Amino acid sequence: MEHTPTIRSTIETELKQRGYTFSSFSKISGINRGTFSTMLNSNPPKPISVRQMDLITKALGYPEGWLYELYIDECFYEGKGHWKRIKPFLLRCVELGRKDCIRRVLSRLTEDLSYVSTVFELAEELHEVGKKKESIPFYECVVENEKYYHSERLAISQYRLFSSSLNKNLENNRQLAIKFAPYRKKLPENHQLDALLKLVNVYFQVHDCKTTIKYAKELEVISTSVYQQQIQTRLKNREVKPLNTERHLIVYFGQAYLMQGNAHEKQGLYEEAMKFIPYYADLTGFEGLDEKGLLEARKFEMWAEANRLCLEILMGDMTSLPAYVELIKSNPAEILQGLLTIIESANIYNHTIDDILTLFAENINEFRDLRTNISYYGTNYNLVSYSRFFLELSRYYFNKGNYSEAIDCMLNSLKATSQLNDKAYYIKSITLLFEKYKDHSTHEQRTEYEKVIRAVENNIKEMTS
Repeated sequence: MEHTPTIRSTIETELKQRGYTFSSFSKISGINRGTFSTMLNSNPPKPISVRQMDLITKALGYPEGWLYELYIDECFYEGKGHWKRIKPFLLRCVELGRKDCIRRVLSRLTEDLSYVSTVFELAEELHEVGKKKESIPFYECVVENEKYYHSERLAISQYRLFSSSLNKNLENNRQLAIKFAPYRKKLPENHQLDALLKLVNVYFQVHDCKTTIKYAKELEVISTSVYQQQIQTRLKNREVKPLNTERHLIVYFGQAYLMQGNAHEKQGLYEEAMKFIPYYADLTGFEGLDEKGLLEARKFEMWAEANRLCLEILMGDMTSLPAYVELIKSNPAEILQGLLTIIESANIYNHTIDDILTLFAENINEFRDLRTNISYYGTNYNLVSYSRFFLELSRYYFNKGNYSEAIDCMLNSLKATSQLNDKAYYIKSITLLFEKYKDHSTHEQRTEYEKVIRAVENNIKEMTS
C-alpha cells in the first residue's frame, strides 16, 4: 500500500537525498535550526508558515509553489481550518496565480459555512487593493455557499462578479445583467448607484430601450434620494460622509436623465427625448460640488447642448447643423456620435453633407482603424458606434451612387460588429445591404466580405459551443 507523501515527509526525503543536517540546512535556508527541528520532529509538529515553506523551497532550488499542494493539509491540521495559516497561504496563491490551490482550500474551508463571511471579507480586501480579477474565485465561493438569499454580502458578491465580467461581447453582458439584476435592490445605496449605471449602459448597448429606461428611472429615484439626504445633513450643520462610489453623485443624477433621453431618441421619439434635457442642462447649482463635480456639471452642460442640436437635426431642422458642426469640432470626443447623427439625418431627409464629410475626412479615416478604448463600464462601446456609423455612411454613399466607397464602409461596419459578437442587430442589415449591391463590388471586396462573415460565424460557434 502506497503512503501519500506529506509536506514533512517530502522535505525529509529531500534533506536525506542531499545529505543535509538540520544545522547545515538552517544556514542555507535562513530558518533557525531549533525551529526547523520542531517543524519536523515535535509531537505534535510545529506548524510550518507560508514564509518558511517558501524559504525551504528556495533553498532546495525548486520553483515557487513547489510544496503548495501539500501545504493545503497544513492549513487544515486535525481536520479544522486554521485561518492564521489559510489567509497568508491564499494571498500567496493569489500572487503566484495558483487558482487550483485557491479553489481546493475554499472548497474545504466552506464545509463549515461559518467561514463564508471570512471569505467575503478577504474578497473585499483584494478588491480594495485593485486585485479585482484575483478576487473572482472568492466571490464565486460566497455565491455558491451563502445560505441567506437576502444577505447583503451575497448581493455585493453578485455585483462584483457582474462588474468584473463585463467585456466587449454584448450578449455576454446582457446575460450577466439578467443574472445580476434581481440582487440590485439588496445592495447598499452606494453600490446601487454604480450597479444601476452599469445596467443602464449594458441595456442601452444591446438596444433594449424599455429596460434602459426602467433602470434609468431607478437611478433617478436613488440619486435624488441620496442628494436630498445630503442637503438635509448640511442644513443640520453636520458633515456629509463620503459616498464611496466610483463617480461623483452628480454623475448618477445627470446620467439618469440623460440616458432616459437617449433611450427615447434611439426609438425615434425625439420630442419625448427633448423633455429630459432641462434636467441635466445646468447642474452647476448642485449642492456640494467640488472641483471634480463642477467639471462633471460642465460636461453635462455640453452634452445637453449637443443633444438638443442633435434632436433638432434628427427632426429635420438643418438650421441647427452649423452650430452642431462647430460644437463637435470643439469637442473631439463627440465627433463620432456627432457625425453619426448628421449622416442619419441626411439619410432620412435626403440631404447632401459632402462638405461635412470632407471637413472630417481625417477623423473618418481614423475611425476605419476601429481604434477603441475600454470605457468606464468595462465594455467597448466605440465598436457599437463604429458599426452604426459605417452602416449609415454606407447607406449615404449607396444613395449617392458611390458604390465602391459604400461597400468599403459596409465592410468596416461588419468588422466592428464581428468583434462585438453582436449576431443579430447589425449583421442582418449589413448582409441584406451587401446582397442588394454586391454586383457593384470588386473581387477584393467580395473576398474581404466572405472573410469577415466566416469570422462572424466562428464567433457565433464559439459562443454557443
